[in-house]
Amino acid sequence: MDLHLKGKTAVVTGATRGIGLAIAETFAEEGANVAICARNADQVAETVKALEAKGVKAWGQVVDIAEGGALKAFVEGAAEALGGIDVLVSNASALVQGNSEEAWKAMYDIDMMGAVRSFEAARPFMEAAAQRSGDAAFIITSSVSSVETDSPNSYGAIKAALIHYAKGVARENAPKKIRCNVVSPGTVFFEGGVWANVKAGMPGFFEQTIKRNPTGRMATPQEVAAATVFLASPRSAFTTGINMLVDGAISRRANF
Repeated sequence: MDLHLKGKTAVVTGATRGIGLAIAETFAEEGANVAICARNADQVAETVKALEAKGVKAWGQVVDIAEGGALKAFVEGAAEALGGIDVLVSNASALVQGNSEEAWKAMYDIDMMGAVRSFEAARPFMEAAAQRSGDAAFIITSSVSSVETDSPNSYGAIKAALIHYAKGVARENAPKKIRCNVVSPGTVFFEGGVWANVKAGMPGFFEQTIKRNPTGRMATPQEVAAATVFLASPRSAFTTGINMLVDGAISRRANF
């Protein structure tokens, strides 16, 4: 299926490993030019080179998402380097759990404000893109943890707040043809990732988690990326304001 992304520009935060990297690669494979950011300069340079090898334009920068000014400069730089912004994916996460003040601050600064600030910076470019082509998209990576909890947890609570925020963005910007959707992965396995570390350090808990999922496995980053890129594409032009669970039915919640 042609997703009608060829020649468009996608900006992806936190895109040098795992889900973010898979999202950036999938956009490039669909013919979209891609801008990325992360905190490791070598990984940014390596990722940009790999994306360019797919035959598209790519641009990257080292950014600490918690620094609002730096994030704004990255988004504006991406638009200048690649000629606008059709799609923004807020994927960067602090990836911290717990109820400590430090955990709450990290999740708020990076996950919540990273999404808010990146969209505000991208908004004028996305408005221009939507006016030109009839569609622009803002996608936020949340988590299945947003709908399940056993104790106070900064990670799940902030991921839930992102879903609420996205619905507001979707409704406010629908008249301007800017869509906003959320993708909420369940457990995702890749080497060097959280669940790879759990498998190595707590094999019993890892196996228990596998058994909780009716599919009997965890997702790959590519499976989450495929859902993300489809939602971001003009093929999904009438889909906005949703939270798409990509969790293999590990959650018990029925969404209505």
